[in-house]
Amino acid sequence: MGFEVFDKRMTPLAKAPSVTIQKRGVISLNKAAHDLIDNAQTVELLYDRDRNVVALRPADDSAPHAYAVRSGSKNGPGQAIVSATAFTQHYGIDTAATRRWKPFTEDGMLCVDLTVEGTLITGNRAKTADPAPPTVTDEAAETLDSPTAVESTTDDA
Repeated sequence: MGFEVFDKRMTPLAKAPSVTIQKRGVISLNKAAHDLIDNAQTVELLYDRDRNVVALRPADDSAPHAYAVRSGSKNGPGQAIVSATAFTQHYGIDTAATRRWKPFTEDGMLCVDLTVEGTLITGNRAKTADPAPPTVTDEAAETLDSPTAVESTTDDA
């Protein structure tokens, strides 16, 4: 495998607000973006179908449609996370890949314009491929064909 050029767009600037919609519909805000909504502990999720814009609006935790904002870091303030899988599924928001956007504010809401493609984010954790199923060698096949061979309980499905 050859050298790969590091694309600095894959990492957000620490002070620039960014919102990421992850593969499973989780919305994460960096500290700068969370600051734009006054570090709200609960938010309402809104969607403008005409403009294809997602918004997070600070909400009282007793609001019927409020979502908790969890800390994504054990080391103090940092990334804030909102579990929004049902929201992204309901509105058909593409979560096939993790993407990051530069948000904007409007009427006290943190907004993401989904008409802008967003930066594709690739994780730094390599996924391990499923191990290949064991193959039966000729010698093993002869053993399996013998009358004393134990029946296989492997599920071929």
